[in-house]
Amino acid sequence: MTRDKIVDQIRKKSDACIYEVIQIRRHLHQYPELSFEEVETGKYISEKLTSWGVEHSTGWAENGIVVLLGRKTSGPVVALRADIDALPILERNEVPYRSKNEGVMHACGHDVHTASLLGAIRILKDMETIIPGTIKCIFQPGEERLPGGASILIKEGVLENPAPKRILGQHVHPPLQVGKVGFKPGQYMASADEIYITINGKGGHGGLPHDCIDPIPIMAQVISALQQMASRASNPLTPTVLTIGKVNTVGGATNIIPNTVKMEGTFSTFDEKWRIEAHRKMKQLVEGICQSMGAVCVFEVRNGYPYLQNDPDYTAFCVDEAVRFLGADQVVELPMRTTAEDFAYYSHMLPACFYRLGTGNARKNITSPVHTDTFNIDEDALSVGMGLMAYLAVTSLDGI
Repeated sequence: MTRDKIVDQIRKKSDACIYEVIQIRRHLHQYPELSFEEVETGKYISEKLTSWGVEHSTGWAENGIVVLLGRKTSGPVVALRADIDALPILERNEVPYRSKNEGVMHACGHDVHTASLLGAIRILKDMETIIPGTIKCIFQPGEERLPGGASILIKEGVLENPAPKRILGQHVHPPLQVGKVGFKPGQYMASADEIYITINGKGGHGGLPHDCIDPIPIMAQVISALQQMASRASNPLTPTVLTIGKVNTVGGATNIIPNTVKMEGTFSTFDEKWRIEAHRKMKQLVEGICQSMGAVCVFEVRNGYPYLQNDPDYTAFCVDEAVRFLGADQVVELPMRTTAEDFAYYSHMLPACFYRLGTGNARKNITSPVHTDTFNIDEDALSVGMGLMAYLAVTSLDGI
């Protein structure tokens, strides 16, 4: 079958099931679950697949699901991945499908990713006879929390039996107008490590600081020194971001110097050698400041996701095919991002392409960024989300 005929078939099938996929997305949005707690989400995906007559395996990292389509036992293999977990955010959107699980929200669009992959499966199930190999569809839990569901699934063998030669993932992108998609070959997203610092001083009366070891000004020096390290010790050609996002004292009041201050933050970069060196420098710096001020420091770095790299050749292929499917004016090149994604684990195992799905629409006032309590999408994006993924899956099998 020619590419043009495949495009035509997928578009028609996408149009036929778009209403159902919108309802799937809305259901998922109403019932979000946190990382590694996606029990009902997994059950819902499984029930939907069963209703379509799609065989699947469950129990991947407890709540994940894997589907095989096409030949299943012969020919080349390509993988599609969608994450299924949500974030601990209280939703403020006034929409009929607002989250019913208070304090939990699909604020990063994983409901869109899951609905799009289910839609792609719905399309591809009807086209199995023309699939020149096997398409492995991965519904992955725990993207938002270390160690990342991707790392667990890889250890459990998700990239084996059958082993895909290429892998695709997509992510919502509010700054991109609905109908468009974006690609970035090579290094695309940063590594991300979590920093935990505890400064133990000596508390006492706020009016008698000479009798205390005040951890508050020590904390201020630590934060300032860490920022200076990130900006002055790193190669300016290597993007590096260090953020302290949380500071808490244990006890305290306006006139009480606390015993302890706790800080939490993140460290992101694109260079593995510098990443390891920076961990050492941060520990040495923080411990030195605390020691010089008479405090005791506990410094911990929890290694997170590696940087995400899009295979240049495979990404170029996907760009060409996206232009064929959507038109040249709908496909853009994206800059590097200093946010992180556990899809990065897959990208270090096999040729990968992680692209962005436009979901924003200023005319409808749909502009809120991801990870905010007013994030939403223009649901017209679901047609592109499932259609392009299905098309790239089929065409990616060529030439493997």
